[in-house]
Parts: sequence; C-alpha cells; structure tokens
Amino acid sequence: MTDRPLRILMISDVYFPRVNGVSTSIRTFRRELQALGHTVTLIAPEYPGHTDQEPDIIRIPSRGVLLDPEDRMMRRHAIDALWPALKKQQFDVLHIHTPFIAHYAGIYLAAQLGIPVVESYHTFFEEYLYHYVPLVPRSVMRFMARRVTVSQCHAVQHIVSPSRAMQDALRDYGVRTPIEILPTGLEVSQYRLGDGARFRDAHGIAPERPTLLYVGRVAHEKNINFLVHCFKQVHAAIPEALLMIVGEGPALTHLRDLVRKLRLQDAVKFIGYLDRDSTLLDCYRSGDLFVFASRTETQGLVLLEALAQGTPVVSTMHMGTRDVLEGTHGTRIVNEDQGEFSAACIELLRDPNARQRLAARAPNDAARWSSRQMAERLVRLYTNMIDQAAATHRQSKSVIAPAMPT
Repeated sequence: MTDRPLRILMISDVYFPRVNGVSTSIRTFRRELQALGHTVTLIAPEYPGHTDQEPDIIRIPSRGVLLDPEDRMMRRHAIDALWPALKKQQFDVLHIHTPFIAHYAGIYLAAQLGIPVVESYHTFFEEYLYHYVPLVPRSVMRFMARRVTVSQCHAVQHIVSPSRAMQDALRDYGVRTPIEILPTGLEVSQYRLGDGARFRDAHGIAPERPTLLYVGRVAHEKNINFLVHCFKQVHAAIPEALLMIVGEGPALTHLRDLVRKLRLQDAVKFIGYLDRDSTLLDCYRSGDLFVFASRTETQGLVLLEALAQGTPVVSTMHMGTRDVLEGTHGTRIVNEDQGEFSAACIELLRDPNARQRLAARAPNDAARWSSRQMAERLVRLYTNMIDQAAATHRQSKSVIAPAMPT
C-alpha cells in the first residue's frame, strides 16, 4: 500500500475561468488533495486574457469552439510535446476529466509516462449533444454518444462516476471497466452562511419580495425553459414574485426571448456569474426557494450549495440529482409537470412557516457531502490503482525473465 504523498496529473478540456460543474469539481478535488499533502498538476486550455492565481496549472494554446463560444479546444500537438518534461516529475497516476481532446491526449501521456489512468464521467452526453447538434436526429446522436463512451471507458483502468444513476447508465451501455461512485462534495467554505439581505439590496430586490432562484449554467440541457413556464403560473398567482436566473451560457438569448414572449420582463432577473466564495453564497441566501429541473445532471452540486445555505429546494429528480435528493428533509420533490411544480412553489411562497421548517432542515441535508471525505476516497482509489499497476509490472517481468541455469 502506497502511503507517501502522491504526484497526480490531471487533464481537462475545461477549467476556470470557464464556470461549470466540471471546473468546480476539479478545483474542489485539487484543493482537498493538496490539503492532504499531495501534488496535483492540471493541464487545461488557455483562455484569452486570463491569468492563473493557482499553482501547478499548465495552460495549453487553444482556439474557440464553433457551437459553444464559452469553450476552448486545446492544441493536441502542444500537449503531446509535454511528456519528456512531465516524465522528469515522476507522476504516479493520471486523471482525465473530459472526453474530448483531453481524453485522447491523456491516454497518450499515460502510456508515455507508464502510469495508470482514471477518467471521471461528469456529463450525460447522450442528452447533452442533442442540444448542440440539432440537425442530426436524436437517435443517431444517442447511438454515437454511447459508442464513443464505451470505447473511451474501455481505454482506461478505472472510471469515476459522480452518481449511482450515471454508473447504471454506463453499465447499460456495456461498459465493463471498474466504476467508483464518487461525488465531489462541498468544501468547508460553502457552509459559511452568506448575507441574503446584502445581495437583495445590491440588486434592488425588496426584502419582502417572494423570490425563486436558479443557479447554474444557462444551457439548453438544464431545462430552464420548464422553470420559466412554471414561473408564469407562479406569477399569475403571486404577481409580486420574482425569478432570478444566475449564470451564463448558450441558452441565455433564447431564455431572454422566452421571457419577453411570456411578458415576464419585470418579473425575471438575469444575473451573470458570481464569485463562489462570496457573492454566490449571498445569492443562495437571498432566495426564498431554489428551483431546479435538469434532466441531465450527473450530480447536482448547486442543490447541495443551496441546501448548505438553508434555502429550501423545489426540484424534479432525474439522474444524479436522485443521489442528492433522496432522504432529504429540506426539499420538496415533484414530478416534471408544470402544474405540480408551480403549485408546490405557490404553496411554499404563501406559507412562510412551512418554508422555514424546510430551511431549518436543509443544512443537515448538505452536511452529508464533505469534499474532504470524497478526496480521501479518491486517494484510496489512486493508491489501489498504483499498487495494481506495480503488481502487474512485477508479474510481467517475472514471466519474461530468462530461466536461471541449473
């Protein structure tokens, strides 16, 4: 069993300043692993105008992505050229976080460095891709996504899945690679209570105004359309109600148009990215209810962040959100039905006592998800992989060793 500090190499097609769940997961694990005494080097794309404040990040020259201007595509030859310098650093394991350039470059680097490789499956791609290549039939995109996923999973020694639902989906695809269920969890800083009154004051929201809140990437696969249509019914029953949509993404223009079409311009406020350690905590505390309806989440970290701030959640339960929401006491779980969803919101907005009961229980729901515990489990996975690779190497050497003369 390896008990020394590990040297871990990670590679991803996305990282901050690009804000999404993958970036958040990587940063959280890096911080916790480093706090445990391990070295974590990350290979990620360059972003125009961005300068890193974190150590041990190798930025790769990149170009824009046609269908998603927020993202960047790393130049593969620049990654391949790194391996001689990386070899000198004697990494123990390589962890791939995304299935694009990073996957194939990560497989190459692991082979050159002679180290085991694990890959996290963060995104439910059979649903995700359909929204970005709409001209291709959905059945074709689903078939292609599954075939690529199986091929990629079989190229690594281990898979990390953030939820049981994602593990089950991969098994249904035919993936035979060992899978570890390992969610990201929340850092200690996310349990520090924000100042909701300060946030409302900064954004001109009256203290008594009933407010629904969505936080996350503003993307088609997040099903925010559904939330806006539900809010139309909430607004009809409670005219002073407000919906805040916090984040940015490719669906922003579409949602603004939908809000205008439904004549909700004065009742829906779009707010961009917020700092995770300050204004975002204030934002969570400012909402009376956190609303969520994504069908494609492999985990649903924003649900945990809202609960940690004592903000009751009204949500559907699909994919990875099931792991987060099952057994919770600060939530109202509903079907994906506009009437049922909006009725739950209306009931809770009109009943402050019921809302307060949920709010009091919410932090206990989030307390089960410590990022330090998740990082310790990841270290054990790395260690087992390293030990297995060493045992396999010793065995292969013994097989090919020439027989000793008698």
